[in-house]
Amino acid sequence: MSLKKLKYLTRSQLQTIHNLGGERNAQKVLKSMEEYLNSFREGETVYYLSKAGAERVDFKGNVKKTTTARHYIMRNALYIAFNQPDTWKNEVKMRVKEVATIICDATFTIGKQRYIVEIDHEQKMVANRKKLEKYCRLVDAGVFEIPPIFLWMTTTEYRQKQLIKMHEGLDSQIFILSDFQ
Repeated sequence: MSLKKLKYLTRSQLQTIHNLGGERNAQKVLKSMEEYLNSFREGETVYYLSKAGAERVDFKGNVKKTTTARHYIMRNALYIAFNQPDTWKNEVKMRVKEVATIICDATFTIGKQRYIVEIDHEQKMVANRKKLEKYCRLVDAGVFEIPPIFLWMTTTEYRQKQLIKMHEGLDSQIFILSDFQ
């Protein structure tokens, strides 16, 4: 079911989410599910649902090997780091007419606090700035009961520094993928 929700997971992410223990046990479990899974290597093995697996868990989408899998894996690292919140939702559209429309990579709440997740995998910094401006318009319009905490993940320290500068005055945490490996 985790692959239905998260689409792509590395072996180590599956191990963590499903408490599969050591690497040998995880490999054994995943091997037994071979009919329902497809995989490819990108650093480590990345798994996603096969056609039979999608049918088995009643998944209506179409998942195939893609160059954007790293984006999903980065997002899933935050999902795991924040203890797999029940309220986690991927690709949520936030829209207030004449203010802003934006689709966040994920969002979740802990108590009344909303968290907004953004993944900066191969995005131009200009696009990140525009996205952040839209979020600021939503915050200024009073859309959120409590201003959200922004969680961003990027790939390098240089990009992290740029994002930190852009987030001045906002409650944000900017991570690098290597923080989670």
